[in-house]
Amino acid sequence: MDLGISGKRAVVAASTSGLGLATAVALADAGCTVVINGRTEDRLAETVPKVRGSIAIAGDMSTHAGAETFIDAAADALGGIDILVTNAGGPPRGNFAETDIADYAAALEMNLVSMAALCKKVVPGMQAQHWGRIVAITSSSVHTPMPNLILSNTARSGLTSLLKTLALEVVGDGITVNTAQPGLHLTPRVTEILEGNLDDMAAMQPTGRIGDATDFGQVVAFLCSEQANYITGVSIPVDGGRFTQLQ
Repeated sequence: MDLGISGKRAVVAASTSGLGLATAVALADAGCTVVINGRTEDRLAETVPKVRGSIAIAGDMSTHAGAETFIDAAADALGGIDILVTNAGGPPRGNFAETDIADYAAALEMNLVSMAALCKKVVPGMQAQHWGRIVAITSSSVHTPMPNLILSNTARSGLTSLLKTLALEVVGDGITVNTAQPGLHLTPRVTEILEGNLDDMAAMQPTGRIGDATDFGQVVAFLCSEQANYITGVSIPVDGGRFTQLQ
């Protein structure tokens, strides 16, 4: 299906692996010029051949200063930004008892404040052209908090609320703002968290399998499409039915 976004300028944060990479590939396949991002030049050099026609720009999403520097460089390289996909690595695992208070600030900086900084930079340009798409990659844990991931659960829930608020503020400017909430997909992060229990977890999914990152990337690309122009302010679970529930 033609998504109607060929020629659009897209930025995908934290996109050298996993869901970010799958999203960058899907947008490039839809005809977008895509800026990919990672912390190191070596990782970016390995990723560029995987994303057709991509532009590689290093940047650290763990701080809002790093996010702002990156998005400025991306806007300069593209001559403007039509599509922004926010993404960042996850904070350390841990439960309430073993998590220091100071750890919350770092988690919020990486998974909430830095993502807000990316949006803050791109929204004025999108408003001026009366077209834009913002999609955040978050987690199904914002609906059903996952054990031993208290920092991620907290920060990503905050980001979801922020983007819902933003969506209502810019809905009249031709900008849609949504979040895509992955469940279990075969990514390095999930493999690390499950610590070898992939088969057991796959058996617990309604689908009988763990998701493929490529499928997730296609969902994000659709949310950036012309056909999705009437979808905004929503959180789309992409979890194989694992955590989806009526509310």
